[in-house]
This record gives sequence, C-alpha cells and structure tokens, in this order.
Amino acid sequence: MIKFLKKHYSNILFLLVLGLLLFPSTRVYFIRLISFSPSVNEVKEQVHLDSYEWNLKGLNAQNINFKEEKGKVIFVSFWATWCPPCIAELPSIKKLHQDYGNKVSFLLVTNEDWGTVSKFYEKNEYNFPTYNYVSAVPSKLQSNSIPATFILDKSGKIIVDKKGPANWNTEKIRSLLDDLLAK
Repeated sequence: MIKFLKKHYSNILFLLVLGLLLFPSTRVYFIRLISFSPSVNEVKEQVHLDSYEWNLKGLNAQNINFKEEKGKVIFVSFWATWCPPCIAELPSIKKLHQDYGNKVSFLLVTNEDWGTVSKFYEKNEYNFPTYNYVSAVPSKLQSNSIPATFILDKSGKIIVDKKGPANWNTEKIRSLLDDLLAK
C-alpha cells in the first residue's frame, strides 16, 4: 500500500486538486482558505484618482455620481455572482461592512441585473449597496479581472489595489480603515 501511494502520489494529489476546482462549493471553500489579507500599496505606488466622473445606477441604493463620495474613505469592489473568487471573499466584506458601513462608503459594482443579484443576496443574506456603472469607470479603477477591490483615502489616493480574492475582515484592514478615518 505504501509503495502504491509513493508511486502514485502526484496522480492522487492532482485528482484531489482537480476535484476541488470542479465542484463549485468546494472551489469557493478552497479559495476562501487560501485568501489572505491584501497588502497596502507602498507609498511610492499609491496614485491619486484622476477623475471622480463616474455615474452609478443603484440596484438597491440611490443612483450616485462618484464625485458625491469625494472626501470619504471609499471601498470599491468589482464582482459578479458567477465568479467563485468573488463569492469566496464576500463573507469577509459582509463582516467589514457590518462594522464600517456607516463610516466608509462601500460600493459593490457589478454588470449583472438586479434580479440576479437580488436572488444571490437573499440566499446569502447580503445587503451591500450595489451598483451598475452607467458611464466609464475612472481609468485608475479599471481592471480586466474580478474581483478587483480598491480602498481610497479621503484625498482620493488608492491605498489598496487588490486583484483576486482576499480576506477583507482582518485586523490589518480594520486598522487601516481606522487610520484612514482618523485623518
């Protein structure tokens, strides 16, 4: 038996990983397990948002022009209901939103319709302010992949620029938000 395991170890490992990736529920769980707290951009890498001209259609919130958020700490996340990495990070965003939703401007942005998002939110007990974009996304917030999440300080500097899943409900991110809110 031990000889068999040694000989076929890589094949067994490959099949386990393949199984994790093929089944959606285990895929989301696996992604959640390997998602860490995102890094804060080095000061030299932090860029200012060049434009706040961006119209957002509220799906479960009021329509807004992004410039209404200027001067606030902003958490922007681009995501979709069909995206396993997006689904994996939403529980951590939910916990963060519960504690910081009245202090930080949370904007979850999707290109899906409200019917799809509403069913997903109902099933998972989410209530994030969610938007579709009506006009072009500011160039500094554009990404070819989702999830893509940004944290901006009150001056419009992009402090966190994370592509891919992350655990947002960490002491590191909470401390960052507290520092940004205090400034």
